[in-house]
Amino acid sequence: MTTSVTPDSWRGTAAEAVDDVTGGLAGFLRARSRRLLGSLVRPHRRAVVVLSVIIVVQNMAAIAGPYLVKLGIDRGIPPLLAGRGARTLVIVVVAFLVSALVQAVATNRFLRGTGRVGQAVLFDLRTRLFDHFQHLSLSFHEKYTSGRVVSRLTSDVEAISELLDTGLETLVMAGLSIVSTAVVLLVLDWKMGLLALCVFPFLTALTVWYRRQSEKAYRAGREAVALVIVHFTESLGGIRAVQAFRREPRNQQIFEDVNGRYTEANAWSMRLAAVYGPGIRLLGDLTMTVTLLYGAYRVLGGTATLGVLAAFLLYLRRFFEPMQDLAQFFNVFQAAAAGLEKLSGVLDEQSSVVEPSPDHAVELLSPAGEVRFEHVRFGYRGTVVLPDVDLVIPAGQTVALVGETGAGKTTVARLIARFYDPNAGRVRLDGVDLRSLADATLRRAVVMVTQESFLFSGTVADNIAFGRPSATRPEIEAAARAIGAHEFISALPDGYDTDVRKRGGRLSAGQRQLVAFARAFLADPRVLILDEATSSLDLPSERLVQRALRTLLADRTAVIIAHRLSTVEIADRVLVIDDGRIVEDGAPAALVGSTSRYAALHQAWLESLA
Repeated sequence: MTTSVTPDSWRGTAAEAVDDVTGGLAGFLRARSRRLLGSLVRPHRRAVVVLSVIIVVQNMAAIAGPYLVKLGIDRGIPPLLAGRGARTLVIVVVAFLVSALVQAVATNRFLRGTGRVGQAVLFDLRTRLFDHFQHLSLSFHEKYTSGRVVSRLTSDVEAISELLDTGLETLVMAGLSIVSTAVVLLVLDWKMGLLALCVFPFLTALTVWYRRQSEKAYRAGREAVALVIVHFTESLGGIRAVQAFRREPRNQQIFEDVNGRYTEANAWSMRLAAVYGPGIRLLGDLTMTVTLLYGAYRVLGGTATLGVLAAFLLYLRRFFEPMQDLAQFFNVFQAAAAGLEKLSGVLDEQSSVVEPSPDHAVELLSPAGEVRFEHVRFGYRGTVVLPDVDLVIPAGQTVALVGETGAGKTTVARLIARFYDPNAGRVRLDGVDLRSLADATLRRAVVMVTQESFLFSGTVADNIAFGRPSATRPEIEAAARAIGAHEFISALPDGYDTDVRKRGGRLSAGQRQLVAFARAFLADPRVLILDEATSSLDLPSERLVQRALRTLLADRTAVIIAHRLSTVEIADRVLVIDDGRIVEDGAPAALVGSTSRYAALHQAWLESLA
């Protein structure tokens, strides 16, 4: 294997991914995994019972085959040779055909039934995951990367899908076949049965060895593929920086290293399979050879019949073939167990922002928009950002938050939108604690527009109506006109019906921002938060939006965060925040005309324009 060249710059991300993909391997099916599996299967208990009966019938029909061969040889052929007719042989042949038909029909029903149950379980699981991810708080999504979220919904669910589609069938059929065959061997001829089953300790030892080694190989493979994925996605995600700094040779060297690890891990798995599969086959052939010799001796001695020997050899084949199937099942089970553990861990995540129960939720029928902070303290992961904030924003007032990067401006906005809850104190809307408002009520009253201006695949009209799907086309166009987006939308190939493509890639950054503005204005909230929402606009577009804002923010509470102080000038009031504290509070004109911090910020902004 090549020497590791993994750089420190992404080792932390790789370690997170490695922990993520291997986290489910330590202790298969922990308590929470069993709870999740039980909750998924519970609605299908009746179907599971029916399928259990079907597979037992299938196994009995399969087991009957070699025994009917015995009867045909021992009881059907002698009367035929003696000229007494073929009645017995015909009955045995018909019974054999019936058992084969029953086996085929039962297998068909079992596979179809497990397929239906499996797909229903997967549908329920994917639905739960999507719903749970949507309702988890912003703090979860900030620490849990989008790649890991996609992995949960795709590769982990796919691992469980493979278990349900093929693994479960393999386990049940192979397990029943091995147990029932062992019992029949002992019942058919206990001496030959004991001789044949003497190989079982060797089979067990080989299987245990394979299970342990394949678990190590599986872990190594998952760790290696995690490194491959992390390096691949980071390199291509930052391709501009890679090409700008001519990083391609170094990245190629790193990729060859991690790719080599992945190749070696896969080769390890193949070497294990190359030992286990032929090993099982060798033990089976040796057992059949010894049984054939001993059985022939018994037949010649008259202590066993030829039919018993023939049935024994057929049963032995049925005994050894499923052993390899069980080995393959273990590989599938490893991936499914790891996936189930990670999915159960995600579903156990609790939102840090909890919606009140319907019985305790307060309804605001006609919110005015007054926002109040009462001794609010808040921090991220132990770091205090807002030590103690007291603030009142009267309904209808436009407030601008200014200050240096990291001062706490966005945190204030996020608390108003209740993306987070304060660690201490209260944030109120019209006198009601935000924690007492139902999400639907809060989201109708408070809307936040950020600099990201995320657009979804679909038409321009669909994106504007995102927060109010019932809006009519005239209402959508009126919102676009109000903020100055109608002109550029009308110039698009299909106007409002133009597909913006993935993440709004068909539009420029400024155009995406204007559509996001139109979306917020159409939602008509009582409290509108603009977090650096004009950062992507060029100067003509910014002036257009500012003219629209003066009209659209009238009689509406607005909180504006902007480094461009031209946007701040439309505010009724400016709050200067420093280290999580409000250090200045006043009208923009009054603060500019003084020796305040805001005046210094304003002067620095004017100098930057020059």
